[in-house]
Amino acid sequence: IVDIGLPDMDGIELTRQFKESSATESGVQTKILVLTLQDNEEAVMAAFGAGADSYCMKNISFDSLLEALQVTSEGNAWIDPAIARIVLNQAKSAETGATAAAVRETVTINAAEPEYSQLLEAYPLTERELEVLQLIVDGCSNAVIAEKLYITVGTVKTHVRNILNKLCADDRTQAAVRALRSGLVG
Repeated sequence: IVDIGLPDMDGIELTRQFKESSATESGVQTKILVLTLQDNEEAVMAAFGAGADSYCMKNISFDSLLEALQVTSEGNAWIDPAIARIVLNQAKSAETGATAAAVRETVTINAAEPEYSQLLEAYPLTERELEVLQLIVDGCSNAVIAEKLYITVGTVKTHVRNILNKLCADDRTQAAVRALRSGLVG
C-alpha cells in the first residue's frame, strides 16, 4: 500500500522503483495499491503509469478497502469508483487516437469471447440493468444511482451484482470497460 503524498519520497516514484526492482530481482511482481486523497487526473494517470495495480481513495469504507486488497493481491486491478471516470476517459481517448492513427488498416475486434457472447444471449441484461450500467459508466456511486432511478441502494447493489455476474466481470470498472467496448452502452 502506497500513498502518493509521502514525506521523503513521492509515492509515484516509490511505485516505479518497487515495480522495477521486483521485476528484475525476484521474478515475482510486487502488487501496488495506491491509497490516497489525490483524485485528480494527473495523479491517477501518473500512478498507473508508474505501475500501480489498484487505486483507492482514503475515504473508502473498510469493507471496500479489504475487497481492494484482496482483488489486488490476486493479481487483478481495483479502481475506486470515485476515479473510474478518469480511467475510462483515458481509455476512450486512447482508443480514439489509435483509431485515427490506423485509418488505412481495418481490424475487426470481437469484444466478447464466445463464452461471454453465449452468456449474454442466455442471460441478457434487463432494461433496468442497462440503465444502472450506463450510470456506472458515467462514474456514479450506488447512492447517486439510487437517487437518479428512485430505487434503494440495496436494489442498486442487487442490479450491480447481476450485471457483474452476467458480464463475468470482477468489479464495476471491468464491467464498464466491457460495456463500452461491446457497445452495450454509449
